[in-house]
Amino acid sequence: MNRTSKLAVAAAGVALAATACGSSGSSTGSGSGSGSVNWSTTTSAAAGGGMDALVAAAKKEGALNVITLPRTWANYGKIMDDFSAKYGIKITDANPDGSSGDEINAIEHQKGLAAAPDVVDVGNSHALPNVGLFAPYKVATWGDLPDALKDSNGAWYGDYGGYITIACDASKISRASCPKSFADLISPANVAAFKGKVAINGDPTSANAAFSAVWAAALADGGTLDDIQPGIDFFAKLKANGEFNATQSTESTIEQGSTPIAIDWEFNNSQYAADLKAKGVTLTVAVPTDGLYSAYYDQAISKWAPHPAAARLWEEYLYSAAGQNDFMGGYARPAEFGALQSANQLDAADLANLPVVSGTPQYPTAKELTVAQDAVTARWAAALG
Repeated sequence: MNRTSKLAVAAAGVALAATACGSSGSSTGSGSGSGSVNWSTTTSAAAGGGMDALVAAAKKEGALNVITLPRTWANYGKIMDDFSAKYGIKITDANPDGSSGDEINAIEHQKGLAAAPDVVDVGNSHALPNVGLFAPYKVATWGDLPDALKDSNGAWYGDYGGYITIACDASKISRASCPKSFADLISPANVAAFKGKVAINGDPTSANAAFSAVWAAALADGGTLDDIQPGIDFFAKLKANGEFNATQSTESTIEQGSTPIAIDWEFNNSQYAADLKAKGVTLTVAVPTDGLYSAYYDQAISKWAPHPAAARLWEEYLYSAAGQNDFMGGYARPAEFGALQSANQLDAADLANLPVVSGTPQYPTAKELTVAQDAVTARWAAALG
């Protein structure tokens, strides 16, 4: 998935497991009319009469609009296929290579349109300031979600996360070993070998994956959660060295050899590695201990969802054991990891495929996140221009 801008930051103290987007239909949803459930404002399945009532209403709507969900990102291809097969609901995925910003813009500017997004999957940086656009809803497994990964009123809730990693195709690197840390990337001994080869997933002023790469670099190079400037400086050094490649890293660019060193989420780089192995490309994926940074993405339902029941059923599916394990099948770490582990409901094979992590990740607060975003927005272009 190319999704340039998306990850919800987990609050301090919550650790990822180291082991392992014409007129719309009625806003009242299916069955609207006298005595019917208004699914646009229903805050839980129980409040709408239970799961059977939700399933019936969603099936009557028969459609779900998602946005910015490339099929190779966090196993969303399988998730969408499984949901449609189970409930007979057609999914339309708009702008699969877009960003969190595109998702928020779609909610704001497509109100009343049948093609407007029902649900979004955005970075916390886009969830926190936009709670007024979301319809509060609490899934049946609400209690299994850590408090730090959900809005107390149900406006948004973390679904999956991961660590920033460095992927490398050794066959495209000469006179140096694949980097395993940010220190390796900036080492004078490696500059010649890495010229034009280091890329990130998008523009950090709008892409959360890229923004998170900058923050990881900051933590590796003297920065803190209060100071992301060293991360901006780090990439400015890479550019001055001729190492930085402004091409957005994707599976295709890695396969073509144009971005053989890619700094991205583990669920992207690990999926690329699995896909490219069949094509004869060996991609190594390392979690850099000197810049250990992780975060979660958030789910939210649009307040103006044209298919409000289907939107809520989608959330129920994502937060079921099947949906959460499907995320892990795409090398992502599900938000309900702890609860599923305690219930012995994690898929053992998928768990074993997660990159090994050592060390303790750092998680910014909402205030630190805002300050960092403002800094990157204000300074990135000048530093890398």
